[in-house]
Amino acid sequence: MRFEDKVVLVTGGGTGIGRAAAIAFAGEGAAVLVTGPDEEPLRQTVKEIETHGGTAGYLVGDMTDESDVRAAVDAAVHRHGGLDVAFNNAGIMVPGPLADLDPETWAKGLSVATMTWLSMKHEIAHMRAHGGGVIVNMSSIIGTRRTIPGTGAYGAAKAAISSITRTAALENIGAGVRINSVSPGPVATPFSLIRGETEDEQAARMRSALPIGRVGSLDEVVGTVLWLASEDSGFAVGTEVVIDGGATA
Repeated sequence: MRFEDKVVLVTGGGTGIGRAAAIAFAGEGAAVLVTGPDEEPLRQTVKEIETHGGTAGYLVGDMTDESDVRAAVDAAVHRHGGLDVAFNNAGIMVPGPLADLDPETWAKGLSVATMTWLSMKHEIAHMRAHGGGVIVNMSSIIGTRRTIPGTGAYGAAKAAISSITRTAALENIGAGVRINSVSPGPVATPFSLIRGETEDEQAARMRSALPIGRVGSLDEVVGTVLWLASEDSGFAVGTEVVIDGGATA
């Protein structure tokens, strides 16, 4: 129960890694607020947590809109009594060769970094004023450790997230706000599937594509997120934890 009596905000908490992390935080005692653009997936996350006796709520919002980001932090504080941990997981994939992207699509791809920056801005402000806290940002090996054609906008955004994580970590550790990031490789979520690919086809591809011979599990990534968010990693500041089955080794 590493997060007993803690309040945790999870952006992008309606599906995939965000949902699994929210459920795991609640399972270790946290009160959780999840945010995202669509109500029904958020409702399902909250329902899953409450079914198992946990405490959770949701707020529909666009994490590229500063007023929505501010509202999410305020909701965590007003509904649950504070904000101790934030997992900034919200993001989108904008595929396509760089030279074929129009300015609007490029800006949409980079909005992933904007989501993380805006989230940190308001989370840090609250944490600095209330004795500190922990932030974990979702990055990726794409853009930070590995280059994949067709993912240039996404990779640029994730590289920016890794950079602003390190900068914000150094700027705020003196105030008791500890910030790190996690960079997964391919994980068993629809997000990691090539368009039109089945899970079995993905598994076959990963047997030769990754040194470990398989795709990563949600539990493996979420376990890393919770470790970074807990006092178990108390000496980690501004680090990027890579969990990729050897892809970038």
